[in-house]
Amino acid sequence: MLVFQSGKLLKNYTTIQIGGPAHEFIAVDSIERMQEVLRYCFTCNQDFFILGKGSNCLFHDDGFKGLVILNKIGFCSVEQEVVSVGAGYSFSYLGMQTAKKGLSGLEFASGIPGSVGGAIYMNAGASSSETADCLQEVTFIGQNAEIEVLSRDQIDFSYRFSSFQGRKGAIVAAKFKLTKTEDAKKKQLDFIGYRIRTQPYKDLSAGCIFRNPHKLSAGALIEKCGLKGACVGDAEVSLMHANFIINKKKATASQVCALIGLIQQTVKEKEGVDLKMEILCIPYCLNVSR
Repeated sequence: MLVFQSGKLLKNYTTIQIGGPAHEFIAVDSIERMQEVLRYCFTCNQDFFILGKGSNCLFHDDGFKGLVILNKIGFCSVEQEVVSVGAGYSFSYLGMQTAKKGLSGLEFASGIPGSVGGAIYMNAGASSSETADCLQEVTFIGQNAEIEVLSRDQIDFSYRFSSFQGRKGAIVAAKFKLTKTEDAKKKQLDFIGYRIRTQPYKDLSAGCIFRNPHKLSAGALIEKCGLKGACVGDAEVSLMHANFIINKKKATASQVCALIGLIQQTVKEKEGVDLKMEILCIPYCLNVSR
């Protein structure tokens, strides 16, 4: 039997701590449970949103008129150089854990405050590394709640993109093929050290707001336009890294969106560059036929 909660404040499930109440909310901790919930959604034509660690999500101030499914599928096992992991597992911890075992390939994940499922969905990355590089397979629950096991070659990836972004369903598990090396731990520490030095980890944010344009840095463009420290209400462009918008205390989604619009307009006018969103802005009401 499925029991949904109502009125859960979504700001409590996102790293920027913004968002109103979910009409319905449920946490799932197994693939079987996720399949059951999605079967209900597809059968009843219920709008839903899959939420992981909430690190790149901006929910509407009014919340979400649908079902928010919190993915807490968190198993993890390592067999030789293959890691099998649930989509709700911490991507950052996975990077630290595998590096500690001398396995290379996911060192860059350290400090990325999202889930494994979210990292695959967005093809998260850093420097010249990205999630797709060492991905072996993904378990996905798709239309009609059917379980699919997809090899890396069956999935399209590009910069901050995966073909899952055009599908309705949920990533529930994955396997990564890593490589045994002696310097994995050092690489992992270098990645997390760089992030701590250059990104506002002590502030409330949703991570990088914009995708980097081809051969350009979104943060550098924003800084060049003199927008560091720009504010709309309690939403502020970080003084530490201009591609982050921080919640100083009581920022609202509408304030963040207004600041995003200001940044995009200014960069377009001054630099001739259209900045594309990296974070997910989830509207209050989704199109049922999406």
